[in-house]
Amino acid sequence: MDREVMEFDVLIVGAGPSGLATAIRIKQLCQTKNQDLSVCVIEKGSEVGAHILSGAVMEPRALNELFPDWKEKGAPLNTPAGEDRFLFLTERKAYQLPTPPSMRNRGNFVVSLGNVTRWLANQAEALGVEIFAGFAGAELLYRDDGSVAGVATGDMGIGKDGQPSATFTRGVELRAKQTVFAEGCRGSLTRDLCEHYGLRKDADPPTYGIGLKELWEVDPAKHRPGHIMHSIGWPLDSKTYGGSFLYHLENNQVAVGFVVGLDYPNPYLSPFEEFQRFKTHPAVRDVFENGRRIAYGARALSEGGLQSIPRLTIPGALLVGDAAGFLNVAKIKGSHTAMKSGMVAAEAIFDALTHPYDETHGLEVVAYPERLRQSWLWSELKQVRNIRPSFHHGLWAGLVYSAIDTYLLAGKAPWTLHHKPDHTQLGKAKDWPKIDYPKPDGKVSFDRLSSVFISNTNHEENQPAHLTLLNPEIAISVNLALYDSPETRYCPAGVYEILRDGESGRPRLVINAQNCLHCKSCDIKDPTQNIVWKVPEGGGGPNYPNM
Repeated sequence: MDREVMEFDVLIVGAGPSGLATAIRIKQLCQTKNQDLSVCVIEKGSEVGAHILSGAVMEPRALNELFPDWKEKGAPLNTPAGEDRFLFLTERKAYQLPTPPSMRNRGNFVVSLGNVTRWLANQAEALGVEIFAGFAGAELLYRDDGSVAGVATGDMGIGKDGQPSATFTRGVELRAKQTVFAEGCRGSLTRDLCEHYGLRKDADPPTYGIGLKELWEVDPAKHRPGHIMHSIGWPLDSKTYGGSFLYHLENNQVAVGFVVGLDYPNPYLSPFEEFQRFKTHPAVRDVFENGRRIAYGARALSEGGLQSIPRLTIPGALLVGDAAGFLNVAKIKGSHTAMKSGMVAAEAIFDALTHPYDETHGLEVVAYPERLRQSWLWSELKQVRNIRPSFHHGLWAGLVYSAIDTYLLAGKAPWTLHHKPDHTQLGKAKDWPKIDYPKPDGKVSFDRLSSVFISNTNHEENQPAHLTLLNPEIAISVNLALYDSPETRYCPAGVYEILRDGESGRPRLVINAQNCLHCKSCDIKDPTQNIVWKVPEGGGGPNYPNM
């Protein structure tokens, strides 16, 4: 069956803040300069915002530039940031530290980023952008000259046996003069694009964190709208980068989360269990007593910063947002930089497409990286580029260096620290102690499966697993033998299990792909890079209501 072909001037893969900002800015320029460019956005989630997960405290700098009248337009930035607290935790105590300048939030807003993206999608559609939710970009398309021609969405109705079922529907080829990859952290097409074109050969390896988040409805007496708390220290050891956030939104809701750097060395560490343990701390637990947990999710985040940004353009395509790694780790924020990268890309794309060029070849928008380097985004990332890599040497070294870099050097050090691939940092099981995690109490701490249940995760059961192994034997001969199957712990959704056959006792890895939250941790942390995450059928995965 032939695929239907649809053609656009600009195709954007991903309806997050960067992708929607790109679409909106192009259409704004079309209005002001009397031009007409067709813009299409595809989103693998069942709706815009379904897969969006972030803390989030939002810096409105980019939004102010995109929509100066966003308040009048009803943007859901309803809770101004209030008091900032930064704590160092031991097992029983909490010590307040000075809040670093980069983490001060005066003028920012505590938001649901999912709701912000839904609002942005409404603004984009009002400007004439076509948005197709539930369509996952599954395949890169190329022109004869090797440039990117667009993407194809995945076929629907393929059974577990790999054969078309009664509901089979062929995917659609979406072709464009310029394709923008805005898939977010560790997007599967972006990964393939980087490998195909060698986009990372002149950059540091990317480094990532896994962020886990819950949304709670708390006792009104304990609710403090706009209150912000971050912590470092317990329950993590000093060799592991990470920390917590706790943000009070409106309507008695509190967002609580935990981030663990995926360069951690102990193969017995479980980010999910560390998160549950964190909530039992005396300085935290009281907030949730007599409250109700209403949502859970997890997502990887790009922590590499400036030195891990790949080449951003190739003929026919470019990268924006967290797909490129524009997160400011020191600020614990990325939505404003993601949006700014999309806006800069949009302006460069508009100029390129509205001037004569040879349409038979892929157009490389070479002005985009240069314009980024002249923007406040680049200056912001350059200033904090050494903060995250300084923690490769442990918590105390990272804190001391960060203080020197921030207060004495003002981010202008004449050197740049570098990263190593996360999967190479995992130690062997024989060299690390097992971690005895407490059982969940069902009040403040919970198990993985009950958590996945409230993420509203759903995948069509009769489809090939979107989590694949390059070599199934490695899961036992290497991962189990040397690392005691760390995938059973770093996955926050219970996707991976080691089961043993009855009489022989032979171990085998079982992949419960239907539980997958699309966090991408397995694709990142697997020590042999044997696990490959691919998109499932469009619309599958979590359905976050207010994350």
